[in-house]
Amino acid sequence: MSHAVLVTGSAGFIGFHTTQRLLARGESVVGIDNLNSYYDPALKQARLDILLRHPNYIHHTLDLSDREGVAALFARHRPGRIVHLGAQAGVRYSLEAPETYVASNVTGFLSIIEGARAVGCGHLVYASTSSAYGANGKLPFAPSDGANHPLTLYAATKIANEAMAHSYAHLFGIPMTGLRFFTVYGPWGRPDMALFKFTRAILKNDPIDVYGEGRMSRDFTYVDDIVTGIVAALDRPATIDRNWDASRPDPSTSGVAPWRILNLGAGRPVPLVRYIEVLESKLGRKARLNLMPMQDGDVTDTEADVSATLAALGYAPSTSVEEGVGHFVDWYCNFYREN
Repeated sequence: MSHAVLVTGSAGFIGFHTTQRLLARGESVVGIDNLNSYYDPALKQARLDILLRHPNYIHHTLDLSDREGVAALFARHRPGRIVHLGAQAGVRYSLEAPETYVASNVTGFLSIIEGARAVGCGHLVYASTSSAYGANGKLPFAPSDGANHPLTLYAATKIANEAMAHSYAHLFGIPMTGLRFFTVYGPWGRPDMALFKFTRAILKNDPIDVYGEGRMSRDFTYVDDIVTGIVAALDRPATIDRNWDASRPDPSTSGVAPWRILNLGAGRPVPLVRYIEVLESKLGRKARLNLMPMQDGDVTDTEADVSATLAALGYAPSTSVEEGVGHFVDWYCNFYREN
């Protein structure tokens, strides 16, 4: 087993930032990304071009559902730790292309945990989602509350990942940490996400579609805070919870496997209309709002309970929406040469 960290989805939004952070602290990173066309591949390639300049980065363009290809990569590099961020993202797109989600998020995840088993990986950290909470109406969302009623196939595939991870952690003793991300935003973000779409539309003086007629709030979390949580989790492998009570089990931890689920959010929900106001202020332009009903699979509000993450990792997100949106606007205007 080598000391290299394997990062899947390394040319993706969060994967790119995570890989940069790991490289900056002296890690060797093996990256996997299939550079698919779910959104503009040129943006993925621009991220990848930055990573390829680093001498400690090795890249493989590979689909996670290619089980033989992934197995060969593990045999070649034998990574000591894994950050699994590669997946088919997007809640709404799962209504249009369900097969894609199963291939990437379920079959692809199996490829990764099989690779981890084959090399005796020291710790696997993987991305889950706040969408896992689904029909849970209790706020803030806490991993100890469980997640049994997903509202979209995307969320269901992520819950499946959590269950698959538990089984492998139990059977093979591989520490596994699932991180439920809450509405991540920031520079190099995905074009299908609200901040990117809103910025592009406002600069073109096009109307922006605001779902839920604006009566929504989200636990918007800046990407640097998310990456800090990912790296902190990677450095602290999950362990068997010796205080786990089988008669009253905690869904976020386990008494039979080195496995856990943690939230990565800001813990500070922001109304969507306030988010838009901050963006308007940073751009110096007013948005034209096209108020729309809620979309299938959406929830009205999200809020992360990060108390367990603070206790386990020392995680304390600090970036305000005003600061984070400002960083995104600066990046967007520079990257796309907007004035």
